[in-house]
Amino acid sequence: MRTEAIEIDRFYRSQRGEAARTMVHRRLQALWPQVKGLDMLGYGFAGPYLEPFREHARRAVAFMPSTQGAVAWPDRHGERCASALGEETRLPFAEAMFDRIVAVHALEEADDLQRLLRELWRVLAPEGRLVIVAAHRAGAWARVDSTPFGHGRPFSRGQLTRLLTGALFEPVAWARALYAPPWNLFCGPRLSGVFESAGERVWPGFGGLILVEAVKHVGAIRPTTAAVPVRRKALDAAPGAALSPPEPSRTLTAKDKCQ
Repeated sequence: MRTEAIEIDRFYRSQRGEAARTMVHRRLQALWPQVKGLDMLGYGFAGPYLEPFREHARRAVAFMPSTQGAVAWPDRHGERCASALGEETRLPFAEAMFDRIVAVHALEEADDLQRLLRELWRVLAPEGRLVIVAAHRAGAWARVDSTPFGHGRPFSRGQLTRLLTGALFEPVAWARALYAPPWNLFCGPRLSGVFESAGERVWPGFGGLILVEAVKHVGAIRPTTAAVPVRRKALDAAPGAALSPPEPSRTLTAKDKCQ
C-alpha cells in the first residue's frame, strides 16, 4: 500500500517539504528552462513540482494512483482542478500525449516497476523527456520514515539505469538534491541552501534524492558520451544544479523493441 496522498500533502506544507520542493525545482528549471506550449504530466504526487511550470505549459495534469489517493491540484480557490485518479499502470491518456513527465513519489512504492515505466513510455511523445525524482539509496532521507521519501524502496544510479533501459528509455542526465539532514532544524530556507551548495562540492554522492532525465526514442538508442547540454544561463541562475554525464546506454535490438 502506498503512502496516502493526504499524508504526502501534509509533508509538502511543512518546512521539510518546502526544502525538497525548492531544491528539486532548481534542477528541473535547469533541465527544462522553456516549456511554453508543451503538455506536461506529473505522476505519483508531483503537483508541488508541476506548479512553477503550469503558467507556461499548454497543459499540466497531475495523475495520482488509486492506491495512494488524490488531493485537488491546484488547490487555490476558483481554479479548475487538474488532478486525476486512476489505476497505477493503466493511465487514462492517449498514446504520445505528453511532451514532459515528472514522476515523484512514483517508483518507491509501485507494485510493478516495469509495467509502470512502460505505461509512462506509452503516453510520452517520441523524443519526449521523463524526469524521475526518487529517494537516493545512499542518502539520509531514505533512512527516516517521518517523510514520504523514507517509505518503500530507495534507488541507486545503477538500479535506475537498468530499469529505464529495460523500459526503452535512454538516461541522459543525472543530479542529486536535498543535502540538508532530514530534520526541521536544518531545512529552513537559509540553512538548506547552505547545505545544498556545500553538498554539491564536498559530498556529491550523498544527496537525499536522485534525479534522472530520460528520453523516449522510437528508433534505436545510440550510446552517448555526454549529457544533453543544459543552458548555461539556467545553471547560473540555479547554483548547485549541475548535472553529471550519463553512463553509456546499450543499443536496443529488434527483440528488445518487441517486448
